[in-house]
Amino acid sequence: MANPGDIAACWDIKLADGPHKVLLEHGTTSGKRVIFVDGVEVLRRNWLFRLVGSESFKIGKRAAEIEIISGNLTSFEYVLKIDGKTLKKFIESQVKNTRAWLPNVSGAAHRVVLDIETMDVYVDGEKSDTFGEFTESGVETHFTMSGFSVHISSLSSGNKRKGLLYHLHVDGTKLEPVNDLQ
Repeated sequence: MANPGDIAACWDIKLADGPHKVLLEHGTTSGKRVIFVDGVEVLRRNWLFRLVGSESFKIGKRAAEIEIISGNLTSFEYVLKIDGKTLKKFIESQVKNTRAWLPNVSGAAHRVVLDIETMDVYVDGEKSDTFGEFTESGVETHFTMSGFSVHISSLSSGNKRKGLLYHLHVDGTKLEPVNDLQ
């Protein structure tokens, strides 16, 4: 686990497969770099002569990179990139290309995420087996959650700029997406 006194940067990120915490230890005299993802050490570099540079690693299945930039004589700036995008740009893209719901099924809270580019569905961080069905009003993506058969409907909004509308249907109840991925 990371030494709290050595942590130079910390990021909390919500991805389709669930929330993640990234910690960076940076020895500003030794150049040491240690990266932790969800409390697990994923990269360690001891005694580097260059204090700046970048380190690549994975967050789940996503490619990530931390860029270390010299600020002034005594400070550094740390930039996290995911899939080649700065964290801010990645989050903007994720908000545009995913929808999330937080349903309560049989007394248990769940997190459902739909990737609208691939139509992959994640339930509590695990990719679900799905099947699609074309209907008169659009497409339904069916899957199971806690033993219940549920589906996500994709319907036209009637407005080109707005695009498709997505709703999660659980036990006869239609749920609107929440802004959970920022």
